[in-house]
Amino acid sequence: MSRQSRLPEGRSGLRLWPVGSVLALTFLASVVVAAAVFLTGWDLLGARGIERERQLTSKTVFELVKLSFGVVAGSGALVALVVAYRRQRVDEDGARREATRLHTERFTGAVGQLGEEPAAVRLGGVHALAGLADDAPNRAQRQTCIDVLCAYLRLPYPPEEDPERTEVGGSPRHVGLHEVRRTVVRLIRDRLRLPTDHPHSWQGYDFDFTGAVLDGGSLDHAHFSGGSVSFEGAVFRGSVVLNGARFCGGTVNFTGVRFAGGTTNFNGAHFSGGRVSFEDARFCGGTVGFGAALFTGGTVSFKGAHFADGAVSFRGAHFSGNPGSFRGTVSFHGARFCGAAVDFDRARFAGSAVDVGSADFSAGAVTFTGARFADGSADFTRATFSGGAVGFAQAQGEAPAGLVPSDGGTAPAGVSLPGSWHSARTRS
Repeated sequence: MSRQSRLPEGRSGLRLWPVGSVLALTFLASVVVAAAVFLTGWDLLGARGIERERQLTSKTVFELVKLSFGVVAGSGALVALVVAYRRQRVDEDGARREATRLHTERFTGAVGQLGEEPAAVRLGGVHALAGLADDAPNRAQRQTCIDVLCAYLRLPYPPEEDPERTEVGGSPRHVGLHEVRRTVVRLIRDRLRLPTDHPHSWQGYDFDFTGAVLDGGSLDHAHFSGGSVSFEGAVFRGSVVLNGARFCGGTVNFTGVRFAGGTTNFNGAHFSGGRVSFEDARFCGGTVGFGAALFTGGTVSFKGAHFADGAVSFRGAHFSGNPGSFRGTVSFHGARFCGAAVDFDRARFAGSAVDVGSADFSAGAVTFTGARFADGSADFTRATFSGGAVGFAQAQGEAPAGLVPSDGGTAPAGVSLPGSWHSARTRS
């Protein structure tokens, strides 16, 4: 009866076939169906012919009149059905257009509020955009609202505010801007906590925080499932909480992120499947915690990361492959440990290929106290130990490759290994 045809890019709308063509096709379809029913009935009844009458009786004439009126009535019903269907399609399309128009008007107003000077007006715009995303008539328009909220976080602070400061400024204007940013983060977190079947859930959408300055807020227990999540080049300072956050599937990008002060916590976070990249990340101040974090399956890369200052803890983290699935890979290839205190105490490396090859341990303290290495999957081959202290006290399991000298000699300077690892190498 109707069709949605391809329109030039940038245009959309409902296109219907000409009514004459629709009616002709409808009548033709009706005749075909009626003929099929008649022939089927003829075959089922086993009829061999039609009894002919040489003279029409009044009963036969009456039946012919009823048949004629039935055909006319059926034709009228078909016309009414076609017209009603076309009207319904037009009304539905009009309703969609009206909903889109109202959404666009509200969207324009909300975005305008984000550009206003008073923080209170900006807060109203943030809440309006979040509400628009919840009520969006389709996925694309919801994604647009999310993109605008993420873009607001990517906006630089005013020139008069020092972007390198690790503490929140005290001016009323700065405090107001800071509160707006924290509200954006909170609204995103609240929607990402909702189950996937909730109508207001934002799981499965893309989030672009590239280059954003995150100086506070909480994404704890947010669930990023599927889609793309990018913190590339973002700066974490102040207090940012991602405890218990779940990054499942898709791509999670922390490439080039800078932890410049304050406290950032990924404690209990779960990275499963897909690819997680902390490549070229810079840990240059404050405290970063990955305590009890789970890295299961997929690929986790700290390649080229720079641990220069502050404290980084992987205490109790679990690096493992998914049972029955492919083995995960965790890479610290080329990472530089040159001043920060990095803690892998009681971390578990099981079922994953852990590559610390070409890493440079030149300063600071890196501890693997009580860590468990299973399957001999960890590899420190070509790692450079030129300073600082690297301790494996009470570590369990098979010694990772590249740590215990094959000739029975001493470990590299600054590296302390369990006696059992030396004994096992001697026996072999």
